[in-house]
Amino acid sequence: MLVSLAPARGAARGARHVLSAPVGATARRRNRARGRIEELPSGSLRVSVYAGRDPLTKRRTYLKETIRAGPKSQTEAERALTRLLNQVDEKRHPRTSATVVQLLDKYLAVADIAPHTKASYRSNVSKHVAPLLGSIKVSRVDAEILESLYAELRRCREHCDGRQYVQHRTTQSHQCDPHPKLACDPANPRCGYCRRICKPHVCTSLSRSSIRQIHWMLSGAFGSAVRWGWIAVNPADRARRPDYLPAKPQPPTVEEAAALIAAAARRDPAWGAFVWVTTTTGARRGEMCALHWEDIDLETKVVHLHRAIGVGEDRSWVEKDTKTHQHRRIVLDDETVSVIREHLARCQEQGAAVDVALPRTAYVFSPEADGSRFMDPGAISHRYDRMAKRLKIGTTLHKLRHYSATELINAGVDVRTVAGRLGHGGGGATTLRVYAAWLSEADQRAAAALSGRMPPRTIDGTSEPGDSVLIAGAEPAGPYAEIARDLLGGIRCGLLKAGEQLPTISELSARYQVSRSTARRAVQLLKDDGLVDVDRGRRATVRATSTDGIEVS
Repeated sequence: MLVSLAPARGAARGARHVLSAPVGATARRRNRARGRIEELPSGSLRVSVYAGRDPLTKRRTYLKETIRAGPKSQTEAERALTRLLNQVDEKRHPRTSATVVQLLDKYLAVADIAPHTKASYRSNVSKHVAPLLGSIKVSRVDAEILESLYAELRRCREHCDGRQYVQHRTTQSHQCDPHPKLACDPANPRCGYCRRICKPHVCTSLSRSSIRQIHWMLSGAFGSAVRWGWIAVNPADRARRPDYLPAKPQPPTVEEAAALIAAAARRDPAWGAFVWVTTTTGARRGEMCALHWEDIDLETKVVHLHRAIGVGEDRSWVEKDTKTHQHRRIVLDDETVSVIREHLARCQEQGAAVDVALPRTAYVFSPEADGSRFMDPGAISHRYDRMAKRLKIGTTLHKLRHYSATELINAGVDVRTVAGRLGHGGGGATTLRVYAAWLSEADQRAAAALSGRMPPRTIDGTSEPGDSVLIAGAEPAGPYAEIARDLLGGIRCGLLKAGEQLPTISELSARYQVSRSTARRAVQLLKDDGLVDVDRGRRATVRATSTDGIEVS
């Protein structure tokens, strides 16, 4: 039985679900019924509402709902019909039957993102999203499905079914043991053949950064679907986002950075200049390769960074905008200006040797005498890695940015200024979270400042002159203990006599090149041992007492 909702000619105007004809229409033209209730052979009722044409396939789409047979099934079916009609009128219904793969293909075709990022997105779609969610309709994806996807990626990046199998290195016909002669026994991790050998599959998680990238890709795609009217709600907004992996920046130490710069300069002065400028400016690899001589003003000591070398549509290196699309200017120190001047003189000499002028538009770091071609960013990274490996330093070229950020913050430069030099947004949040390593020197200053405000430590409620372990002979626990020992030596040998005043805190800070809190802590250590008297607003004076059997007076 088919219950049509098209109005009869003599139907009352107020009848339920009667669709009235539009104003001005003739008697021969009537609206097509937007919805209907159909009785199935099982006795259930199926409600169907026309929801327009699919914008992707151009086919008609319908919202359907089945009501089980029962005494109130007709009433429930009419309510469902009203609800579905309201969804269509308020545009809260899915307008397409497109699958997740079709949505992602459409999104990547129109999204304005970098070619390298787009290639990475397509790789993630083919490897991880399409096999798991590809055939699911966009309208059926919810937060539970997305969180299940992230859980599966954390379980196994190969999406195995839990059974043991041999993971082959290629899908083509091959020999599982690729050793040309004899296999290594046992397997040698340094052997390239052993690393490529087919081996039993072991489940490993996809990296957190890759899972987050998949999440943001899906979020962008579903957000576009909402704007296009395909769906009403973005399910990625309701799903729990994958957590950030805690950043563990490991910049080279000052000694390692000096060794890298010296090794680069010995091998090639131009290469040494590249490493030096990269270290002092904290610029990205692509920004350094795209630097032109017209971008450097040696008189005002300013370098203008507004372009970079990146991957183009055809996977080749091209000049484009910076990563964050920012134009920033960095002030250079005097030593860096000297390094650049020397590099400019060498470039001009090389051009003059082949009778070629060096234009202002030439690249600063170029393999050509006229500076017409930029250096290959990939080759630069490989060269730096080989140099670090020869020096037995575990670092990369990108970690020079970590070094620059860490040393600037350690020197007391505010985070916003450091973020501006590195080209970070967000007020310095990225700089602190990713690039600024733990600073032992700054942490020592914080500990000394706190220790200087702690009350004297006593044993059994008593404290005798010279009881301090740091002064009495144990190894110093910090710079303040070394200063205290030095002053104690002056007291014992008579250079500082009873009643004499100690140098001021500012003088001690300048003499020993430490912070004022460290110098204050050293004086507090002498006071705790009963060697000096400290009154508020007055300089510390030596007391008339004895330490370790030596008269101090």
